[in-house]
Amino acid sequence: MAKSSTGMRIGYARVSTLDQKLDLQMQALKKAGCIKIFREKVSGASRDRPELKRMLDQIRESDVIVVWKLDRLARSTRDLLETMELIRESGGHFQSISEPWADSTSHAGKMIMTVFAGIAEFERDLIRERTAAGRILAKRKGVRFGRPRKLKPQQANLAKRLIDEGQLVSEIAETFGVHVATIYRLAAPK
Repeated sequence: MAKSSTGMRIGYARVSTLDQKLDLQMQALKKAGCIKIFREKVSGASRDRPELKRMLDQIRESDVIVVWKLDRLARSTRDLLETMELIRESGGHFQSISEPWADSTSHAGKMIMTVFAGIAEFERDLIRERTAAGRILAKRKGVRFGRPRKLKPQQANLAKRLIDEGQLVSEIAETFGVHVATIYRLAAPK
């Protein structure tokens, strides 16, 4: 593999699902001069990203890790900073094509990248808070989350009555076309 005096440019491309394509990232990384590109199709939230691990294990002094966007590499400030530390300890550098400020080859870039990663995590936390608040409000308005109930209230009352009369749970489940666990949950004390 070709290596310049400033190190090799190594790309990392990732999509979250198997049906997503890496094409756009691959083109951008090749255009950015990446000699080798590690690619994988796995959620960024997953700790098990074998290609990322392989890439981090192979970094050498002065290599530059290049990504299309920061979120392809890390999903949280902590994850990003830990990855940046691994790159730094290897003597490597980091650059993001879509975020030119995310360039650890300069002191200003290191500082800016840390600040912006913190802002991005703050924004994700705000989104989580708003989502949770929306969920609480919806529950207060009577919205029910989760799977739909297998039995309508009248059916559930009838099933409970049949249990009280001593009918077998398996027969009741068969009558209503549900699993026995559904009937057992009705019988359980609350």
